[in-house]
Amino acid sequence: MTTETTPAAEHAAPVTETSAPATHAFEADVARLLHMMVHSVYSDKTVFLRELISNAADACEKLRYEALSAPELLGNETRTQIAITLDPDAKTLTIEDNGIGMTADDMGEALGTIARSGTKAFMDRIAASSGSEGAQLIGQFGVGFYSAFMVAEKVDVISRRAGADTASVWSSDGLGTYTIAPVDTAEAPPRGTRVVLHLLEDATSFTDRFTVERLIKDQSGHVPVPITLREKPDAEPVDIADGAALWTKPKSEISTEDYADFYRSVSGQFDEPALTLHYRAEGLHEYSVLAYVPGAKPFDLFDPDRNGRMKLYVKRVFITDDAEVLPRYLRFMRGLVDSSDLPLNVSREMIQESPMLAAIRKGVTGRVLAELDKLATRDADAYAKIWENFGAVLKEGLYEDFERRDALLKLARFKTTTSGGAWRSVADYVAAMKDNQTAIYYAVGTDLDRLEASPQLEGFRARGIEVLLLPDSVDGFWVTAGIDSDGKPFKSVTQGAADLSLIPLVDGAEAATADTTPEVADFIAFVKTTLANAVSDVRASERLTDSAVCLVAADSGMDRQLERILAMSGQAMPAAKPVLEINPRSALIAKLAALGEDETALREDAAHLLFDEAQIADGERPLDARAFSARLSRLFTRALG
Repeated sequence: MTTETTPAAEHAAPVTETSAPATHAFEADVARLLHMMVHSVYSDKTVFLRELISNAADACEKLRYEALSAPELLGNETRTQIAITLDPDAKTLTIEDNGIGMTADDMGEALGTIARSGTKAFMDRIAASSGSEGAQLIGQFGVGFYSAFMVAEKVDVISRRAGADTASVWSSDGLGTYTIAPVDTAEAPPRGTRVVLHLLEDATSFTDRFTVERLIKDQSGHVPVPITLREKPDAEPVDIADGAALWTKPKSEISTEDYADFYRSVSGQFDEPALTLHYRAEGLHEYSVLAYVPGAKPFDLFDPDRNGRMKLYVKRVFITDDAEVLPRYLRFMRGLVDSSDLPLNVSREMIQESPMLAAIRKGVTGRVLAELDKLATRDADAYAKIWENFGAVLKEGLYEDFERRDALLKLARFKTTTSGGAWRSVADYVAAMKDNQTAIYYAVGTDLDRLEASPQLEGFRARGIEVLLLPDSVDGFWVTAGIDSDGKPFKSVTQGAADLSLIPLVDGAEAATADTTPEVADFIAFVKTTLANAVSDVRASERLTDSAVCLVAADSGMDRQLERILAMSGQAMPAAKPVLEINPRSALIAKLAALGEDETALREDAAHLLFDEAQIADGERPLDARAFSARLSRLFTRALG
């Protein structure tokens, strides 16, 4: 099947510049990225074609949007499309669109910098990747244009902004510099952008029609812009993709491969979606949704700006990808919403304040959470993979979204002291609670292994009490938001008195007890006096069975882990003094308590060293490292004396 002629075939040859080009250096990170790509860091070089087609489709969508308020931009060419031309003799591949186009300034900004990704962390990660993982990173980091240098020794970009009477050419060999020069409008597209790849010797297979056609159908068959292909500059164009919006088709007509292909084009990732959500809402507001849970973490999952990646369309016209279609704790979702009710001339500024968008946002959010809940019930293993990737983000909703807190808590999964590494729900935990247990106990930290080894857990293990292990940064916040389950509050094992006396021990366990000998009671009082400047209290512990000491927060104090997180972010209140708990059944404590009054210096050293030991076990450093070293030296000298 053939279609109308486009400018791509007639102008795929190299351009003739009308004046001397201006030479510019790439920003440092772009230069480094190009070096990696030119030197074949990635084995899957086919990624470049999908990325360039996606860029062309975006340009067409932007034109459709701007033409809503400026119809003259379309001129006589109202049908947007992408034309790909192969030239085996010249060893070139050309991707041309009749979208919005670029000015010379646009070229310098868009093609000379990495807008959001020029960071050392990004470069280090992309340098360490290879093969399919490298291909995923290209899409994840939004640097798709530069992937052209994996197959091209030179790239020419000829562009004419819609409505402009001038055109420009951008050229680079990917070795550190690029040029921008004006070009005769007769040698540029009437509107839009033409990207000419001068292929490397080992990439000339990309001038083969069947190779390129297969790649387009596999990777970009569902972009919302028609795609044509010419196998030679003078050949007739053949339709490869019709540009039909996938989300408007009945689900019965869409295959799993179709959904996966569209996911990759809309998300810029190369993994398989973990969950696909496609439906049409009817009633007070009508809109279509095609959304995906990615199978892998997007690179910007923990971006401080926490922007979403859901696109908003109105009657199939792309409006923006900046609208908050979903709350930020669902920012890992990829896809789009196409509204039938929003006006086509809605501005990006008006969108955020639109009551209609607020209603759509509420409906889509509820549906996403409901689908996640269904998956958790239907396929626990599949849901566990989603939680492993995005649980830390979903838990932000427990802190931010009071309205949906119950639904989010139902979705939450946790590793616990009794789960053996498996995920447990709050419902699982509540069902296994002990007689007389009145709270859901948790421990907050930064490392799962360290949490499991915390001395504060000893008394809970002795009674078979399950404790949630919370290693994510957000955990310190949501547990303080007054959350409960079936009237059972969440309580930190490192905050306040343990209050475990009403829960019986498991068989064979020995308890720590607050009933102490007079000697131990006197020693605890001595330690409290000695450490008065460092601790708020020293008391006998119910939670310790093996360790001699541990630190906890006061009943009304802030959880110690949350306090540390706030301190690292510069938001901390003045640090509260911790409580030092002493195990009255510890053999070490009994021996220290038996020291006579003539051993005051040793008792003082011991008090400080016990406090330092508790700090180290809690993941902190001793307050005074030099004093700690001196006390330890004196202790060794006495022991070896």
